[in-house]
Amino acid sequence: MPVDIDANKSDDQRFMARALQLAEHGLFTTDPNPRVGCVLVVEGEIVGEGWHQFAGEAHAEIKALKAAGNRVKGATAYITLEPCCYHGRTPPCSEALIAAGVSRVVVAMQDPNPQVAGQGMAQVQKAGIEITSGVLQAQAEALNPGFIQRMRTGRPFVRGKMAMSLDGRTAMASGESQWITGADARRDVHKLRARSAAIVTGIGTVLADDPSLTARLDDESVNAVVQLGVQLGVQLGVQPVVQPLRVVLDSQLQMPVTAKMLTLPGRTLVLTTRNDEQKAAQLRAAGADVEVEVLATQKGRLDLSAVMECLATQGINEVLVEAGATLCGAMLQAGLIDELVIYMAPLFMGNEGRGLLNLPGLEKMSQTVKLEIADVRAVGKDWRIVVKPLPSP
Repeated sequence: MPVDIDANKSDDQRFMARALQLAEHGLFTTDPNPRVGCVLVVEGEIVGEGWHQFAGEAHAEIKALKAAGNRVKGATAYITLEPCCYHGRTPPCSEALIAAGVSRVVVAMQDPNPQVAGQGMAQVQKAGIEITSGVLQAQAEALNPGFIQRMRTGRPFVRGKMAMSLDGRTAMASGESQWITGADARRDVHKLRARSAAIVTGIGTVLADDPSLTARLDDESVNAVVQLGVQLGVQLGVQPVVQPLRVVLDSQLQMPVTAKMLTLPGRTLVLTTRNDEQKAAQLRAAGADVEVEVLATQKGRLDLSAVMECLATQGINEVLVEAGATLCGAMLQAGLIDELVIYMAPLFMGNEGRGLLNLPGLEKMSQTVKLEIADVRAVGKDWRIVVKPLPSP
């Protein structure tokens, strides 16, 4: 039986959906802040819109208020995340909404940041403004998995990326692997990189492949953001892509000073257990923005939980792991992978090819790693499968 939705609720969903569209345009640029959109509506008409683009710049609410000008009095504000209520790099958005004279605020979700966590909504409500929350909450949460997880648990959201053949191989026995997947899948990977605040790899991958680990978006992806800026009267002074932090896990500090990534734009962080200041100084001198940090050990290797805690303290929301079977398997078995994105190519690579993951100790069906398939779709000639590890019983 069809469910009747009253006009007010229908409008709430419609305008919140627009706010979520706006928030998504900050997908590649807002870290360490969340992606947030805001729409101001008066009598069913949108009078102002905005989205947060860069940390340190105006939040979505402020941009929408500026766009609305003197038409904001009595407006309903649709915001994908509870308005902030403290002085950080910018003034509180809750106070700005109150001063502007909005009559109602509709929020998709409460801010998980302990500095806000319901206080922003309470401040607005105390000023006599009607508050509605929870509208399209699931969609809002899906837009900011890393920010939410970092605020709630103290570690980033970790996404592993892998490419394999139909028979589960990631390289030939010789190590040859370029290219398993097609150009469309490789372009899709660059979008994953661009939305990630950090890309993590192992020293083995660096020594074998000398990767760049940069995000290179095609003109279509970049222009979509630029054109929206034009529509809203926002001048984008820089290309809307922020290069992710490149993180190399290198227990014995084997990182070559000639590694390509050390000379590329963006930061490179080498995490190690070896306190060798001479080698660390050489690495720092090899590039404009190279850091070396010594972390705790676990059985002679980097403590992977300590790695994630280190990244969280740097404001890293989403991590993309692009590494070999050993590191990816170790992170999965340590319970540090939240999502796996697997690109599967329509080819066989044979029995001697290298496997997807190194998962030692699995001898019985009861020990298998259980997964939930979240999404399956074609990307060019390949398939992209998104799976989430299920908690152990």
